[in-house]
Amino acid sequence: MTNKINIFKPFSSALFLLFAFLFISNATFAGDSDNKPAAMQSEVSVTAPAEGSDKKEHTEGGFDAGKMIMEHVSDSHSWHLFGHYAIPLPIIVKTDKGIEVFSSSHFGHEGEERYQGSNYNYGLVDGSIVVVDSQLEGVDAAATATLTDFSITKNVAAMLISMLLMLWVFLSVAKAYTKNPGKAPKGLQSFIEPLIIFVRDDVAKPSIGEKKYERFMPFLLTVFFFILFNNYLGLIPFFPGGVNLTGSISIAMVLAGFTLLITFFIANKHYWRHVFAMPGVPIPVLIILTPIEILGLFLRPFVLMIRLFANITAGHIIALAFFSLIFIFGEMNAGLGLGVSLFSLVFTIFMGFLELLVAFLQAYVFTLLSAIYFGSAVDEGHDVHNHVDDHTDSRTTH
Repeated sequence: MTNKINIFKPFSSALFLLFAFLFISNATFAGDSDNKPAAMQSEVSVTAPAEGSDKKEHTEGGFDAGKMIMEHVSDSHSWHLFGHYAIPLPIIVKTDKGIEVFSSSHFGHEGEERYQGSNYNYGLVDGSIVVVDSQLEGVDAAATATLTDFSITKNVAAMLISMLLMLWVFLSVAKAYTKNPGKAPKGLQSFIEPLIIFVRDDVAKPSIGEKKYERFMPFLLTVFFFILFNNYLGLIPFFPGGVNLTGSISIAMVLAGFTLLITFFIANKHYWRHVFAMPGVPIPVLIILTPIEILGLFLRPFVLMIRLFANITAGHIIALAFFSLIFIFGEMNAGLGLGVSLFSLVFTIFMGFLELLVAFLQAYVFTLLSAIYFGSAVDEGHDVHNHVDDHTDSRTTH
């Protein structure tokens, strides 16, 4: 019980630091303006479409499944609730003239695609904030070269909500352990404690070792619960859920980057020796093997990033694709749409239950692989382990 209580203090610190870095990174990566150069101004014009065939085709195009799916899995400057209702989020942009803050509701209605700030006129093009001229004819290339978007996007807002939820959960559990030491867990404790013990006994100890696992527990617990909480929140179809946060490439990249940096900082001489000059390998072979080993250092976090990003995003896309079949076939024929709706509903429910398993597995796999990388970085070598094993066997025999 004492070991579990001691974990919570560094765990809460690691949680705070992780969210701080994730907040900055998501605002930088996801919020970076995709401003086009002046030569491409015609492609990013935010003027209203001209009357004619294009507008008619858009209104008569019917249900756009691809647009609906991409709006769900991608980030945005507003949080959609239902129908035409959405929560506008604050837009924070920094230009060469300073910082401006305003609401995304200025871009929420047709014909109001710009906001006249104190420094520049801003427009929303393909989800990115750009600087436009007074006539909305295109991008002011000189101004957009210095524009940086630090807006509170949907992903950032979801991350802040999950941060508050996790802090409430774990501070409550830690407080309960402090008030009632030695007593059997109950309530929220009885749900969280088995997961902590699972990460400790089935992930950290076997992968890192009995003597060295404790220093990595705060990070492993933080990553495990961060991915787990946000995976399950993403499966909730209404506010404050329904956000594809862990399926964001920027979030997955930062999490994998933490694993890479920690591995580099804790790695011992034995680890680096096997990377740059593996013992017992001829020099001609090392010429080929060493670059492969160095490449493998960066492929590991890359695989972590792609696995988390692809699996979570794919689950959302598959479920939404089958859900979209109801509207696609319903526009073709009402009776056909009713028949397809039954199939789509059953399959969507099945995918929902499958995603409950995938959400846990992705948190487990990311944490397990991170622990394995840490274990290999602090491993003292086969000779030391063989000596310890022989000594243990001799004591057991006696």
